[in-house]
Amino acid sequence: MWEIRPEEQADAPHVDALVAKCFGPGRYTKSAWRLREGVHAIAELGFVAVEDACLRGSVRFWPVAIGDEAALLLGPLAVDAERRGQGIGLALMLRGIDEARMRGHRAMILVGDAPYYARAGFVPLAEGSVKFPGPVDGARILGLALVPGALDTLKGEVRRARIDEPVCADGAPLAGFEFAKRHSTGQQAVE
Repeated sequence: MWEIRPEEQADAPHVDALVAKCFGPGRYTKSAWRLREGVHAIAELGFVAVEDACLRGSVRFWPVAIGDEAALLLGPLAVDAERRGQGIGLALMLRGIDEARMRGHRAMILVGDAPYYARAGFVPLAEGSVKFPGPVDGARILGLALVPGALDTLKGEVRRARIDEPVCADGAPLAGFEFAKRHSTGQQAVE
C-alpha cells in the first residue's frame, strides 16, 4: 500500500522523471507549464505517494497572480501508469489542498478535466474570467476556493507571481514584479 508524505529534496529527480514519463516533451508548450518556468514550486506544498520505496505519484503547487489576487496553480499531478485508478491522484490533491488551506492560501486554479477534479471540489470558472497567457480551452480552467468567496474576485490574466531564476530575457518577463513588491507579505500562490 502507498503512503502520502511531503516531497523531500532527494525526491526531486524522481518527481521530474515521473512527470516526464507521464506528460512527455509536449508539456513544455502548455500555458500552465510556461507559468512555472523560472519559478520554484512551493516546497511545503509538494507531496509524493510512495510504495515500497518507489515513487508512485506527485503533486506540486506554484505561485501565480490573477489580476491583483494571489493564487495557487496546481500541477503537475502525476501518477505512475501502473498505479492509476487506485486513488493516488485524489489523495495527493486532497493533502495539498488541506495544507494550502492551513497555510492561509485563498484560492487555487488548474487546467484539467472537470469530472476528475470535481472530486476534490474544483469547479469550472466563469468563461473568460480567468485568462491564461496562451491557448487554453476555457472550459478546462477550474478553480477551488480555500476560503468562502475567494473565487468571486478571481478575475484577470494569470501570470507568474515571482521569478526565482530568470530563464532568458524573453522567457522571464517581470510582469509580476510590481505585484510581488506590493504583496510581499510572504503569502504565496499556486495552481
